[in-house]
Amino acid sequence: MLFDYDKICQNLVKDLPQRQKEVISRRFGLKTGQKETLEAIGKDHGITRERVRQIEEDGFLRLEPKIGQLQKTFQYFTGQLKNFGDLKKEDILLQSLGGKRFQSQVCFLLTLGPNFKKVGESDEFYSLWTINKNSLVLAKKVIDSFYNQLKKINRPLSLKDYIPPATLALSSNRQALLAYLEISKKIQKNSEGLFGFKNWPEINPRGVKDKAYLVFKKTQKPLHFNQVAEFIDGALPQTVHNELIRDERFVLVGRGIYALREWGYEPGQVKDVISKILKKAGKPLTKEEILQEVLQQRLVKENTVLLNLSNKKYFLRASQGYTVRKA
Repeated sequence: MLFDYDKICQNLVKDLPQRQKEVISRRFGLKTGQKETLEAIGKDHGITRERVRQIEEDGFLRLEPKIGQLQKTFQYFTGQLKNFGDLKKEDILLQSLGGKRFQSQVCFLLTLGPNFKKVGESDEFYSLWTINKNSLVLAKKVIDSFYNQLKKINRPLSLKDYIPPATLALSSNRQALLAYLEISKKIQKNSEGLFGFKNWPEINPRGVKDKAYLVFKKTQKPLHFNQVAEFIDGALPQTVHNELIRDERFVLVGRGIYALREWGYEPGQVKDVISKILKKAGKPLTKEEILQEVLQQRLVKENTVLLNLSNKKYFLRASQGYTVRKA
């Protein structure tokens, strides 16, 4: 670490009156790492939260003459933020600058710096720090552009595959693009570094059924529920089986074997599949033609298909082939 943030902060506040030193220390968690509210501090001292705020403000005024001592630190912070496109999500920035131990101290120093502005959390964005008010405007445009591209392709997207409009002039600054997306609440990144809508199972899987969905997406082939369970930490085969049965995204295509409906598989028993094939054809089909079509939809033995096809309750055999018996 380039700077001893703890020592810097101690030197800054050491000459403050005791109450101001305590209030600032507790507000930023300089000793404990845990920030405290105005109300909590006021309750301990028997004063109002407004009075605590005034004491904190007076303390900052006393620290202003010492800000000149922090120029090297501020220059380093500024350089890091420039690398991120002039802004960064607060928790990520504090982790990047202060590691696990000194995030409170970094936050305190950022608050002292005249060129650093904190933008509080909103319905649309997480809290962030910036050195350029225009960067948030650009970030909003990038997020909207990325959002629209996700909506169009309907699948997660990597940074390298994102094509920004020429008007955004992002060039090749992937760190800036990453920083902009990180502040968005409607776009999130998964463990594989792909971005998508936060309600997509590929991005934010919820429960066994979503995790099972991701297994199929990754393997790109039908699987037995026991195989699916092996891919999911702590999942019991029967639990996986129950979830696959209930979820419309999955289709039973063989004995305990499932596939994704989005791959073109349709639900139903073998006789239902035969029926749909014949109705779609709109003409009689031979035994061989039906077998070929059904075996693309179901992982079953040929005899199983032929046994269902011979059921006169559902199908009729003529010289030209098989048809569906009309009700």
